[in-house]
Amino acid sequence: MGSTWRKAKVVLGLNLCVYVPRTMDEKDDDESPEVLRCGDGDDETLPLLLYNFSRHEIVGIVTEVGSDVTKFRVGDKAAVRCMVGGCDGCDDCKNGLESYCRDTIFTYGITVYSPLKYYGLDRPSLSVGVVGLGGLGHLAVKFLKAFGVKVTVISTSPRKEKEAREGLGADAFLVSRDSEQMKAAIGTMDGIIDTVSAVHPLQPLIDLLKNHGKLVMVGAPEKPLELQVFPLLVGRKLVGGSATGGMQETQEMIDFAAEHSITADTELIPMSYINTAIERLLKGDVKYRFVIDIANTMEA
Repeated sequence: MGSTWRKAKVVLGLNLCVYVPRTMDEKDDDESPEVLRCGDGDDETLPLLLYNFSRHEIVGIVTEVGSDVTKFRVGDKAAVRCMVGGCDGCDDCKNGLESYCRDTIFTYGITVYSPLKYYGLDRPSLSVGVVGLGGLGHLAVKFLKAFGVKVTVISTSPRKEKEAREGLGADAFLVSRDSEQMKAAIGTMDGIIDTVSAVHPLQPLIDLLKNHGKLVMVGAPEKPLELQVFPLLVGRKLVGGSATGGMQETQEMIDFAAEHSITADTELIPMSYINTAIERLLKGDVKYRFVIDIANTMEA
């Protein structure tokens, strides 16, 4: 993106300061946007607050384009993907999966959309659970409902049931700490997408799966999780993971979201609120995502 990143804000221990990053050489196939807004989610606080940037899910207006750019024109609205780099020559890059290239520098909707497609959990005949009703989880529910899938939200908090059912259209709701509810749901799900980054037991989730079911992890707990192998063997169950998607799949997701009127539920905040926002993120006090109003609140 050339000299797009001329100035950024960095969280240094919870103190806001200016950081001027190294710029990249502009090329003829680059375009340069004026940043309007960017997302700030719970993954921004991991693994450490020190030297951590609030900086992804960036949206802006194209102000410059290279001579080889054909898809964008000056004045277009554009989104910037959450990574840069990629070798363009490995198998992943050639197959539109540059997010898994070893040369890529490591988002939100695509974090759940990509695994739902990859693991085949997008078929209307399926019953799929969503663990966690945060930024990732609420979009997973929206995508699954648009696919025509039966959705069960699995949460530690019974307070989220009304939002899950009435606000997002979930078909069912399970309180993971309620042993009777969990027992009654054993063997009822074709797949589960787990968006939780806190340490939590996996076996109760695996028990919810039908034979041949899939538990897909997109959250990233800091400590190792215990995994019992025997239940996987006898039920031919799969535990997998996913990080994010490539540009081609991200465009597919955007088109699908536009077709089905899927939008993220967010809270718009000024740049001066970033410290408070991070403190709220650490407490889980956000519904479901902060969006920073860069254009109107960032000092020149």
